[in-house]
Amino acid sequence: MTPEQKPFWRDGIYEQIREVMPMQGLSIERMCRLAGVSRASFYRCLQERLPVEEDMEVRSAIQQIAVEHRRRYGYRRIAAELRRCGMLVNHKRVARIMREDNLLAMQPRAFVVTTDSQHQWEVYLNLASRMKLTGVNQLWVADITYIRE
Repeated sequence: MTPEQKPFWRDGIYEQIREVMPMQGLSIERMCRLAGVSRASFYRCLQERLPVEEDMEVRSAIQQIAVEHRRRYGYRRIAAELRRCGMLVNHKRVARIMREDNLLAMQPRAFVVTTDSQHQWEVYLNLASRMKLTGVNQLWVADITYIRE
């Protein structure tokens, strides 16, 4: 093989690895070792070829999953969901994209009961409900707010 033919041969090998990898279930490292090419050059070629299209596809899938699950899925669950769909993405990349797109999961707040209805003190009637107001400054009302210690 001549030096001029080597890049074409290498590109063909990279294309073959990309096509076969999802079906074989082997890692990229193993596939590159079997083909006799460098893993770093495979990634470099992959970034040169389809960086924007692949990134937009991953970003779109992440957004779809996040909206579908009402932003309750975190980056770990979304990464697992993407792997189930056949997309090979790192959880760190998913977290970065979610942070950039403001899609981080929102945890529902736990309901905290602040009213104690079983206390020993007397409960007074609401006298204001019986009044008929005809003017300004006839009724002043205050509220007691519970402050958690």
